[in-house]
Amino acid sequence: MSYISVDHLCKTFTVRKKREKGSFFREKETVHALKDVSFEIEKGELVGYIGPNGAGKSTTVKILSGILVPESGNVTVGGLTPWTDRKAHVRRVGVVFGQRTQLWWDVPLLDSYSLLKDIYRVPEDAYRKRLDELTEALQLGDLLRTPLRLLSLGQRMRAELCGSLLHSPELLFLDEPTIGLDAVSKLALRDFLQWENREKGTTILLTTHDMEDIAALCSRVMVLGHGEKLYDGGLQEMLLKYDTKRTVQVEEHRNIDHVIADMYRDLGL
Repeated sequence: MSYISVDHLCKTFTVRKKREKGSFFREKETVHALKDVSFEIEKGELVGYIGPNGAGKSTTVKILSGILVPESGNVTVGGLTPWTDRKAHVRRVGVVFGQRTQLWWDVPLLDSYSLLKDIYRVPEDAYRKRLDELTEALQLGDLLRTPLRLLSLGQRMRAELCGSLLHSPELLFLDEPTIGLDAVSKLALRDFLQWENREKGTTILLTTHDMEDIAALCSRVMVLGHGEKLYDGGLQEMLLKYDTKRTVQVEEHRNIDHVIADMYRDLGL
């Protein structure tokens, strides 16, 4: 049995439209965020989950992490259903949302980490060993006594990763982890994620619009559009299928962002 199994997953949201002039009420509209999505991920894989804005990527991550409950479909992660076995499930999961934080804004990182240790009931010896390992890998040693609000964006993202991995989760969800980062910070995060996946065997699901992240980290990608899974396979196979334009001056592929943009256009996204 696969570590992550998603079978015919569906999720809808009801939103209210803008009130028209002269009307007292706003009309409701049903948005199909996920439509019959199915896939499997083996333990230890590092998979890219890509698609345009509104494709359903974040919704999938929230369902897999137990935050949302779907209308229909079956999901198991390590044999558990995320939204019914949530307490047992979250002990084995780490989540990083690029535009949200789980750390406390006005206190030093070390205090936030100490509280997370208590929340996840990590033994003191295991906590110290893991914290030393992560602070060295993420180069956070000089920042542990600094409040989160005084850190740069790149430093905050490294701090968030550390916080998400303190309890040694089996599965890490990354939703736009490199958004807004400079080139040096992105490279540092990529190197760390490769190390974590290789050395610890952590399963990683990465959603991002930065295709350089996907190219550097993921051998397998899934493409989502309008709530439907459109592609699931190797990155190189996808590029060979959709990267059809060439120049006679140079013998190399175009920028991967352009390739993905053309692919979205061909798929009607």
